[in-house]
Amino acid sequence: MRTSDDVRRQAIRRGMDFIYRLARKRKNFAEYGSDLLSCFHFISLTSKDADLRRLAREMGRERAIRWRKNYPTLPPDADADTLIDLLYGTLAASGLGVPGEGLDRQIRLSAGDFTAADFLSFDPTREQPPLDVPEQCECGLDNKRGRKRCRECRGRLEMMSRYRVWYYALLRVYTGERFGTRLGASYMDVLRWLPALRPYRGREKGANPDFYDTVYAVTHVVYTLNDYSVYRLSPRWLPEEYAFLKANLKEAVATEDPEMVGEFLDALRAFGLESTHPLIRRGIDYLLSMQNPDGSWGDMEAEDIYQRYHPTWTAVDGLREYRWRGPRLSFPDLLPTLKAWAKKRPGHARSRRSPDGEPALGISLGVNA
Repeated sequence: MRTSDDVRRQAIRRGMDFIYRLARKRKNFAEYGSDLLSCFHFISLTSKDADLRRLAREMGRERAIRWRKNYPTLPPDADADTLIDLLYGTLAASGLGVPGEGLDRQIRLSAGDFTAADFLSFDPTREQPPLDVPEQCECGLDNKRGRKRCRECRGRLEMMSRYRVWYYALLRVYTGERFGTRLGASYMDVLRWLPALRPYRGREKGANPDFYDTVYAVTHVVYTLNDYSVYRLSPRWLPEEYAFLKANLKEAVATEDPEMVGEFLDALRAFGLESTHPLIRRGIDYLLSMQNPDGSWGDMEAEDIYQRYHPTWTAVDGLREYRWRGPRLSFPDLLPTLKAWAKKRPGHARSRRSPDGEPALGISLGVNA
C-alpha cells in the first residue's frame, strides 16, 4: 500500500520528467534555457530527498553542458535584457558544476555600460516603483517606459502594476549581487521600497486587480531573502508578508491556480510551517489532485511553454521537502532594517503566542482573513 509520501514522490518525479522533456527540445531551450537551468539548480541544491537532488543535478548538468556550448561568449550587441538572461543562465550552470569563466568575465565588464533604468525599468535610488512601465505588447514588442501605444502596431498598451515592476527589479538585483556585479542599483536600493507596498490587499472576490502581482511580490521577497529556500525565515522579520500568505493560500486554491499554490506552499514552509500544518496539507492535496496526465500542472493547451513548465516547477516546489539551513537571511546585514520596519507597522504589539503555537501578530493587514 502506497503512503502519502510515496504519492508525493511519484508526482514530483513525473513533474521533473515533464520539465526535462520540454527542456530537451531545441526551441524550448533556446527560449527559456536560463530559467530551466535555474529550476534544476535550485531543486538540486535545496531538496531534502537525496534521490531528487541527484535527479535534478543529472538533468540540469546535461542541459548546462548544452547551454555552455550555445552561449560561450556574450554577443557583441547584447542589450540589458540579454545580459540579464545570460547572467541567470551562467549562475545556474556554474551551480550545476559547469562553469564558464570567459562569459562571466564579459558579463561583469559589460554590466557597467547600462544604467539601473536599463536593467530595472526605473531607478530605485531615486524613485519608488512607477505605474507607467508598459507590459509587453500583444504583438511581442517591448516598449519604453511612458508609452501608451505600441511603437510598432500602435495598439494600446497595458501598464504593469507597481508590484510587478518592483519584484522584477528585486529578482534582478538579487541575482546580480549573487553573481558579484551591480545592475545599476543594489538589492537594498530596491528592497527599501517594500514598506511603500504595504499593507497588502487580498483578492477581494476578484475586485483587486493587483492581487496576482501582490502574491508574487510577497513570494519573491521570501525567495530573495532566504536564497531560494536555503534558509528559514522568522515571521517576526516579515510579519505582514507571513500574515498575507497565511490568509490568502485559500484564495489560490479557490481560483484553481496550481502555480500560485506552489509558491504559497514553499514560502510558508520558509516561515516554519510543516507538511502536517492544515494549510500546507490543504495545498498539497490540491496539487496532487490537479496533476495532468503528462505529469505537468497548469493549462495543457497553453501555447507559451513557460505556462507549461513554470506551473510544474512551482508545483514540484510546493510538494517537495527542503533541507533548511536556517534561520538566516541571504543578506544578514539587513536584519536590523527588517526589525525596524516590523516595529513601525500599524498596530504593532508585543509578541505573544497564538493557541496553535505560532506567532500571533495582532495587526490589521488589509487582507482577507
